[in-house]
Amino acid sequence: MARRWRDGRGKLVVRAGDGEAAHVAVPLEVATSYRARTKGLLGRDSVDGAILLSPANSVHTFRMRIPIDVAYLDRDLKVIGVHTMKPWRLGLPRLRSRHVLESEAGAMAGWGLGPGVRVEVTVGA
Repeated sequence: MARRWRDGRGKLVVRAGDGEAAHVAVPLEVATSYRARTKGLLGRDSVDGAILLSPANSVHTFRMRIPIDVAYLDRDLKVIGVHTMKPWRLGLPRLRSRHVLESEAGAMAGWGLGPGVRVEVTVGA
């Protein structure tokens, strides 16, 4: 299923399990344009929620001020992997990844976000 989002704001919903009630909903910034994706979290000291880069299969943390959590999502918004990256690092591309979520380091574990977890993206919320 192709995702057609635009730059903007929304919510990221992390499910407790397949089909179960929402575990947590966090503020989300959606970055789909080239300019928004290349900027990402650069120059920020904190993040309110998460940012979704789409399409994307890798990230870097050059010129970042804070360590971040990075989740790689497949085309069905299922988490392939989650990593914490320190500033000035280069992440390797993930072959099945179509989208990347970024947040402050440690936040994703608190949301219950890990490999195999499916998320939902609601824009304009």
